[in-house]
Amino acid sequence: MRDVLHRTLIACLLILAGSRAVLAQTAPTPAILVLGDSISAAYGLNVNEGWVALMGQKLARAGYGYHLVNASVSGETTAGALARLPHLLDVNHPRIVIIELGGNDGLRGLPVPEARANLARIVELARAAGAKPLLLGMRVPPNYGPQYTAAFAAMYDDTARELHVPLVPFLLSSIAASDSNFQADRIHPTAAAQPALVDVVWPMLTPLLGKDKAGSAGSVARSATTTGH
Repeated sequence: MRDVLHRTLIACLLILAGSRAVLAQTAPTPAILVLGDSISAAYGLNVNEGWVALMGQKLARAGYGYHLVNASVSGETTAGALARLPHLLDVNHPRIVIIELGGNDGLRGLPVPEARANLARIVELARAAGAKPLLLGMRVPPNYGPQYTAAFAAMYDDTARELHVPLVPFLLSSIAASDSNFQADRIHPTAAAQPALVDVVWPMLTPLLGKDKAGSAGSVARSATTTGH
């Protein structure tokens, strides 16, 4: 009788250990949510050529156990992204939210204070959901006038300083000087220029990653459907 009980106990322990192993293997990797516009939605390119997908590949090579959720939509404004964010946070439970927004607000000449307030609210919602925000700055062409362009650029610096958010001051800083880095519209980077965007973001992203490395678990970039400009 004791032998039977002993064998039964061992069998139960083995089943329990196996169940735990399966749960460990199937546990979802933590997410990085990219909330952006056409620059991050790989406008005019194959989605796998965009900087977000390339960042996913770099994370995998470095052994970080994250997957990228690309929720960027061409034509997106800060207000549009803010409206979408609660659902995205509920569905994806990201640990990091990369915020690449404002360019379309600027190109439409929308009020800077409104865009700034939207960015601040996006940061607050991300943090309330337990995620670390990373802000990527943009610029508008000088033909919008010195007062508007200066206020637009300051919007990112002010938001980052006041809310203590890590900031990439200008995502396109390393490619902006040459038209050859842009598609015919002179707004969207070419496929060849995308790795340079990864290089700009990477130094600010890595401090947020912590020690979440998962060997061969890898990272997968998933992109939202993009339309418009």
